[in-house]
Amino acid sequence: MSSTPLASLSLTHVHYNPDDPISFACAWLALVPQALCVAYATLIWSTREVEIMLMFAGQLACEALNFALKRFIKEERPKAMYGKGYGMPSSHAQFVAYFSISLTLFLLFRHTPRKQPAASYTSLTKISRVGISAVALGNAALVAWSRIYLSYHTPKQVLIGCGAGGGSAILWFLATDILRRSRLLSWGMELPIARAFRIRDLVIEEDLCQSGWEKWESRRLSTTHSKEN
Repeated sequence: MSSTPLASLSLTHVHYNPDDPISFACAWLALVPQALCVAYATLIWSTREVEIMLMFAGQLACEALNFALKRFIKEERPKAMYGKGYGMPSSHAQFVAYFSISLTLFLLFRHTPRKQPAASYTSLTKISRVGISAVALGNAALVAWSRIYLSYHTPKQVLIGCGAGGGSAILWFLATDILRRSRLLSWGMELPIARAFRIRDLVIEEDLCQSGWEKWESRRLSTTHSKEN
């Protein structure tokens, strides 16, 4: 038997007070970034939407920035905490700030539903998109606050993390807008590798629920008419 002490995989390891229900809820909120990564991967694989790929690429760049900032600033976490590594800025706060602001920018400024959608489909209204954005931003605020409550970060570390994440989201949104306006994105999607993986760009005008729905409705109605005849 080796005498080497066992190590802990801390990716989902969160300390909380078992006697405090709020602390328990905050521990679950700490898993939001991991859940979002699963959502990213699932959506990219199932939809092949380039907009989601671009958003995820920005998310990874934001994480790389956080990694660099922590090692440049080298500010310790609060004394009454159990986490490893540096605390400035909060990676959780930066992650969710980037995601929520990127989603908000997309829904309010880039997503333009068809003016005459199919009869079988109702596009997201402006109020719906504002509502989804508010939920995303509210969730980000809860995750950021939970890092302070669990004593993993100081308020300053969380605020800087939110600022870094929000700033990254805005800069990346502007960069991808230039990419679209310059037609570089359209050119890239015509490359053989993009076509081989069936990369598409429909979510700008449609939501993900519409994918395949109109085709299914057409087939269903055709089958119904055939049975009636």
